[in-house]
Formats: sequence, structure tokens, C-alpha cells
Amino acid sequence: MSDLTSQPRRPGGRMASRPLHFIWLVDGSGSMRVQGKVEALNRAINEAIPHMRIVARENPQASIFVNAICFADEARWMGEKLMPVSEFRWHDIEAGGATALGEALTMVGDVLQTPLLTDHGLPPVIVLVTDGLPTDDFYAGLDHLLSKPWGRQAVRVVVAVGEDSTSEAAQNFFRAFTENDTIQPFQANNPEALIEVIRRVSTSVLKSVASPLSRNADVVEGDSTEDQSSSIGIENETTEKADIW
Repeated sequence: MSDLTSQPRRPGGRMASRPLHFIWLVDGSGSMRVQGKVEALNRAINEAIPHMRIVARENPQASIFVNAICFADEARWMGEKLMPVSEFRWHDIEAGGATALGEALTMVGDVLQTPLLTDHGLPPVIVLVTDGLPTDDFYAGLDHLLSKPWGRQAVRVVVAVGEDSTSEAAQNFFRAFTENDTIQPFQANNPEALIEVIRRVSTSVLKSVASPLSRNADVVEGDSTEDQSSSIGIENETTEKADIW
């Protein structure tokens, strides 16, 4: 990962743009191979990226960086660094294996700290896309993420794929991940719904966090600042498409 640093204030002028890091956590386990889920996921994120770039252009006060972690038998970054959204390219994933979400959360926690993030940044955004339960120690990974001030400050959102993700067990770990009852999981039970939800989630979250009207108090490492995700307003509409997953 690159050592990105915050930009200084311009003498006599407005504050320079503030870094905003957006991270996809995508499920590449074997269950995502069923009924074309992974193909729909690849298409959904590919189609969402141009909309994210539009949000970035409309909010020059935020410098938006994007990357993704795919988790299956193990978790891996899809790129070598967090890239500007203008340069980010999605590489289609193939599904197979287990669901190492705990490892993925640990990897995110490892990077959400200085020098990558400083008190000049905006709250990171972490979007989890999954169709079921983790197979490793999810709570150990989550504890590691939340032990980092920027992990606690992150806006954490879930896109739940398919009927299996509506189980009580899945909903419990979704609530643990978001720690915010005002942001319910976004349910997608067919390809069209997944494309719609991915687009809406990525653009709505970016607009909310990047907007000059959003809460933008500096977050200093170690401060007990209120969780920024509590101020994010995201509409969670129910799709009328027929369920097939």
C-alpha cells in the first residue's frame, strides 16, 4: 500500500482537498458461484465505477481513493495501493473456496492508520458484499478493525446477496459489522437488484461523506469522537424485482 499523506492548507486560501478512502470487501467464496452471483457482482461494480467518478468530480474538496479486498480461502488486495477513483479498475473475480472475512477485516485495520490516514482525512467507507456467513474468526478481525480509531470512524455498510444472507445468524454479524441500527443491510436477490444496490450504495455514501455539508470535523488518532457513520443518511429501498437467489 502506498504511503499517502494529507495535503496542507493553502496559505490564505481554502483547505486543500481531504482524502477519502473507499474499500470494497467482496465475497469470492464458493457459494457466490451459484446462480451467477459472482458474475452479477463483477458487472455491478464495473457499472458503479463511472458513477463514483462523477461524484468525485462534483466534490473536489475530497480526494477519493478506491481499492478492494476479495476474500475466499484467504483475503487479498486487488491492487497494490489505494488508487484515485479516476484510475481504479475492477478486475473480475472468480468464486471458489471458503469465506475468510475475518482475515479481510484484519487487513483493512492494518492500513487504516498513519501514514495512510491522518487527522486531515474524511471517514473511510467500507462496503461489505457477501451472501452468507464467514468461515474464519470474524469477530477477531472485527475487533482488530475497531481497535483502530479510523476503523471505528469508518462508515461500514453491508450489501447482502441472496436469501441465505437473510438468516438470523447472518443478520447478527451484519449488525456487529455496522454497529449502526440506522444503516440496515441492503438486500439484493437477483442480478438487476444487485446492480441497482451497488450503484446506489457507492454513490450515496460517497456523496454523504464527501459533501461539504456533511460532518467534517477532524478526527485525531486516539480521540473518542462520535462514530461518523451515525450521521450518514442512505436510503434503503426495497426492490420490486422478482427474487431468484
